[in-house]
Amino acid sequence: MRQSNTYIIVFSLILTAVLGGLLSGVSQVLGPTQKKALDLDTKKQILGAIPAEKAKLGEMSAEEVIARYAEVIQSEVADFEGNLVTTNEKGEPLLAENVNIEKNYKKPAEQRVFPVFKYKNGNEMAYILPVYGAGLWDAIWGFVALNEDLETIKGVTFSHKGETPGLGARITENEVQDRYQGKYVVQNNELVSVTMVKGEGTPESKLGPTKVDGLAGATLTANGINAMLSNYLEYYQAYFNKHSKNADAMSMNNQ
Repeated sequence: MRQSNTYIIVFSLILTAVLGGLLSGVSQVLGPTQKKALDLDTKKQILGAIPAEKAKLGEMSAEEVIARYAEVIQSEVADFEGNLVTTNEKGEPLLAENVNIEKNYKKPAEQRVFPVFKYKNGNEMAYILPVYGAGLWDAIWGFVALNEDLETIKGVTFSHKGETPGLGARITENEVQDRYQGKYVVQNNELVSVTMVKGEGTPESKLGPTKVDGLAGATLTANGINAMLSNYLEYYQAYFNKHSKNADAMSMNNQ
């Protein structure tokens, strides 16, 4: 027996409403759990930019990660001109941990806000900066820790959305990230950032203080990493000039 068009339309609308309600309910139930997992992952990435902290993360529970983060990380947010920002556009408190770097990246640089995570452990201090850019196939991002002198990299963590396994995706490997430790982002009071060279296997003696070995077969991913680092170090120029103890060491004039 054929059903009328009205019956089919009404049935479809009811089914859509029911399914929509179910999906909304599931989202509300899982939302807090997903947010907690995302927050935990972000805290791990921030701590992971510090080599000594990264070495411990694999043995730590979620509760221990959160406790360690609270113990050694302080955060604040700056605008493009380096002024500290404490509220969002709605007048609500603005926390560095709540800034969505991906959404922020889509705005013109002058309209973005820039989280700063300050690592303090005894006499050891570092600035940890989020970075975001484009790889070969999709987004790449991470955190870069600068030593207190603002001239050298303490450590990095990199992640990606769709780089090629075994090639560009290797930016997540410790061996690749460790290459950045101790490299200079400033020389002669000017920003030089750090460049990943083309190809792989270049001896350290030929790389010097501002270059790291590349990734075989992943030149475009390397180019994305280079642009990401250079851009974000420049974005934080005004903040460091206004708020760091070693502002004179870092003149962010891109070469």
